Amino acid sequence: MKYPAYPDYAATRWAEVGSIPSYWEARRLKFAATCNDEALPETTDPDYEIAYVDISSVDLINGITAVETHSFDEAPSRARRLVRDGDTIVSTVRTYLKAIAPIESPPDNMIVSTGFAVIRPLEFIDSRYLGYALQNTSFIDEVVAHSTGVSYPAINPTTLVCLPVRYPEDKVEQQQIAAFLDWKTGQIDSLIAKKKELLEKLKEKRLAVITQAVTKGLNPAAPLRDSGISWLGQVPKHWIVGGFTKFVAHRADYRGKTPEKVRDGIFLVTARNIKSGTIDYDASQEFVLEDEYAQIMSRGLPVIGDLLFTTEAPLGEVANVDREGIALAQRVIKFRGESDKLNNYFAKYWMMSVGFQGDLSSLSTGSTAKGIKASKLFALRCVIPPLDEQESIVEYLKTKLREFDAMEEKVVDVINRLTEYRTALITAATTGKIDVRDVAVPIREH
Repeated sequence: MKYPAYPDYAATRWAEVGSIPSYWEARRLKFAATCNDEALPETTDPDYEIAYVDISSVDLINGITAVETHSFDEAPSRARRLVRDGDTIVSTVRTYLKAIAPIESPPDNMIVSTGFAVIRPLEFIDSRYLGYALQNTSFIDEVVAHSTGVSYPAINPTTLVCLPVRYPEDKVEQQQIAAFLDWKTGQIDSLIAKKKELLEKLKEKRLAVITQAVTKGLNPAAPLRDSGISWLGQVPKHWIVGGFTKFVAHRADYRGKTPEKVRDGIFLVTARNIKSGTIDYDASQEFVLEDEYAQIMSRGLPVIGDLLFTTEAPLGEVANVDREGIALAQRVIKFRGESDKLNNYFAKYWMMSVGFQGDLSSLSTGSTAKGIKASKLFALRCVIPPLDEQESIVEYLKTKLREFDAMEEKVVDVINRLTEYRTALITAATTGKIDVRDVAVPIREH
């Protein structure tokens, strides 16, 4: 639906703001709200329980995604900002993350990181309207533009509150705009949620296809026998069942001293880069000195096709090496199968299967970050088809997974377009580009 513009616009004194509806205001944020009004004192009872929100637990679309429970004496030192209903939290560090969220009906003990600015609207500003106004693209762009620092960009709260915000003088109109955005973003969020559910179903089907292929093979008529493994059940009669490490010719564990990180040099593949069967070079970008490469990789240089396995944070992610000249970080083990027994790509798919991941979980230790010791790897089981059959399974899975990739890309594209539309709608409504006063908005249910 196309929404009309306002009848009249007037220029403002800010070039970055431009024109707004003629009767709207454009003022610095500090004239519409207060900032960081309340904080937990250092004299707080050490046993006082807080519900803590960190910057990593906030995003622009989903708001607050996680809350940690701590006693005051065990909480991070940055857990100090008190929030109230109607506040909006805006990240002042790592501003590129766009960690901004309105606060609605929080518990009395909710505390957020000092990396947030807690914005509290003055009486003439509707809290829900201001929450949206601080999420619009133009305001966020100004926050990022006024941030300093390259690797850890931050904005001083005193600078933040000097950035301009736009709003109609009439609080009723602010509430009309907020109600419209509640309605429309609710519809969009519902669509996004359904698409994310579809993504999860596709991932489950992908995993089922992998598991079926590496545990039963491609010939449904093949004679079967009991594997001796409860979760695995029957396997093709001619397949071998044994310890995973028995079929490994070379293993290198890169635990040890953390290498010095530099801005440019040899790419360091960390556990964060290994996900969903591939190396994601964008997930984390760290480098080590070229002069130290040989020493760092003294336990064995990676060769294309080698299997990488993460032992912790996260546990059990796998990928095959797809380029040479990379370094491998701690929490990554490199495997190379016996050339006449185990195809490295088949091994990757086996390790991605439901059963292997279940075995891995049962052998892991740790409460917050699950991990496995290299000494326990011998207990992990594997099924080994003949080498030519392994190769056929690998080619089959490559084809099937490309089909899943194509389906998932389409769903992700729809999610991205819905997200962009959501952002554009918020920006248009809170900057006066569209007039939604006459839109019939359903009554909001509480």
